[in-house]
Amino acid sequence: MNQRVLDNRYELQELIGGGGMADVYKARDILLDRTVAVKILHEQFKRDSEFIQKFHREAQAAAKLSHPNIVNIYDVGVMGDDHYIVMEYVPGSTLKDRIKQEGHLSVDAALRVAKDIASALAHAHANNLVHCDIKPHNILMMPDGSAKVADFGIARAVTESTMTYTGNVVGSVHYFSPEQAKGTMITPRSDVYALGVVLYEMLTGQLPFTGETPVSIAMKHLQEQPRSVRQLDESIPPVVEAIVARAMQKDANMRPSSSELMQDITQAQQMLGGYSAGVVDPYATQVLPRVKESMPVSRGERYAQPAYAEKEPEETSVFKSKKFIAGLVMVLMMGFFVGAFLSFGKFWSTAEVEVPDVTGKQMTLAKQILEDKRLRVKVDEEFSATVPAGMVISQDPEGGAKVKEERMITIKVSKGGENIEMPDVRGLKQADAIAKIEKMGLKVGRVSERTSDEEEAGVVIASDPRAGTRVTKGETVDLVISKGKKEKKSSVPDVTGLPLDAASKTLTSAGFRVGSVEKKASKQAAGTVISQSPGGGAEALSGESIHLVVAEAGKVEEEKTDKQNQKTGGKQEAVAPKPNETSKSR
Repeated sequence: MNQRVLDNRYELQELIGGGGMADVYKARDILLDRTVAVKILHEQFKRDSEFIQKFHREAQAAAKLSHPNIVNIYDVGVMGDDHYIVMEYVPGSTLKDRIKQEGHLSVDAALRVAKDIASALAHAHANNLVHCDIKPHNILMMPDGSAKVADFGIARAVTESTMTYTGNVVGSVHYFSPEQAKGTMITPRSDVYALGVVLYEMLTGQLPFTGETPVSIAMKHLQEQPRSVRQLDESIPPVVEAIVARAMQKDANMRPSSSELMQDITQAQQMLGGYSAGVVDPYATQVLPRVKESMPVSRGERYAQPAYAEKEPEETSVFKSKKFIAGLVMVLMMGFFVGAFLSFGKFWSTAEVEVPDVTGKQMTLAKQILEDKRLRVKVDEEFSATVPAGMVISQDPEGGAKVKEERMITIKVSKGGENIEMPDVRGLKQADAIAKIEKMGLKVGRVSERTSDEEEAGVVIASDPRAGTRVTKGETVDLVISKGKKEKKSSVPDVTGLPLDAASKTLTSAGFRVGSVEKKASKQAAGTVISQSPGGGAEALSGESIHLVVAEAGKVEEEKTDKQNQKTGGKQEAVAPKPNETSKSR
């Protein structure tokens, strides 16, 4: 490649890697004369100002981390359109490369790598930085076998930007935590889940979930349990199996923190180290034998009575012993105090806090708000058609209540609407279909009508969503109701020129009705049909009314007179009166 120099300092030498977000180059720091790695963002992220701001902010935060198992970040900069990170150059391969080469790692090697990663995560989490994209591709292997975590900051920036602005989640779906797959808030325990998946892959050489599409894999993270690592390899100790299972809990609250996971791995290494030395068997349940001590006796007592003459003491019920009763009382009292501590807080403390109102907030944020007030949190989940999944529906005690420190606050978190199968309401009367839909927790939306040759009027002929599809309780269902069979149109007979009675009989015989009858002056004989609507030969529905116009009697001469008056301009000619008319006028 043609050598480029960034900011007159970093001389790019060769492309050594790349991914969906950036390309990585081996480079020389001219100022300090040392080999470094330079990561340059891809083109599609260079125009996103929101992403760029988050990228620089998170990269600067990652640069403050100093840990032997974290790849050091030396510099963050921009030259022209190129946004880049300068970091420690680690020669060698990635953990993914090692898994491919070896098939899978030994238990001891896998635990050592997992411990290194957990140690790096614990340091980052203590500094309020979440990696969000832990996977073997981001784990660099050192020559001495230790591991370094890379890509702190950049994965966090991409995830936040994408989730906030486009609704998608960028990352490696095979290592997603359930909360990442669901699109809810990511926490440090999301990194722990991903590390659990990495440990699973190191031990077995297989991924816990695979599928044809990213969506199908994400759904498995949400809904399915992976096969146990011991089902794939019986030589894996149960203690290691338990570590993987605990880290991969669906509920983030059930997972250990990164520091707790590191402690679990350390204890497992000690157990397995002792086992390899022949000291401890991690598969066995260890029971210490009970030792019966002999009581000292005097010389005379030793021969006072034959051994066969000794009587066995009477068996006393353990439930009647004073020690048992005292122990039972102690256990009950401890249970009372523990219950009081969990339910009412530190009853010996005078410190009170006001319970924050966290209803409507995302579960992880709600927990953090309550725990910051020195309160304990219990999460109950339930279905809700109105509250989005992961959001708090209600809390007990309610916000604003005064309680003692360490009081247990129960928050009910929505699991979203309950999925059910859309019932088949076709063939039911409209009222019966609506009753069935509402009984199943669904709502009826728009109701439309359509003609049908198969169903009578008032019967459901279709629904949206269709029968058999998965729907959420509270969802709206649209119905289509039959209007009955579609009526066929026929040709209207021409009855003009017929007498009214004959025209009426002709129309009735053809399946039509006589509508309004209007009379109008005409040259035709009185009572004769002079026009009709619809006209003869037109298409009309059976039973439709036909409007008729008939000639009116005694109107023809008046019409002629009117026409003559129009011709003469309304003037009358002088005519000599007849004798009788003259006498009358006089």
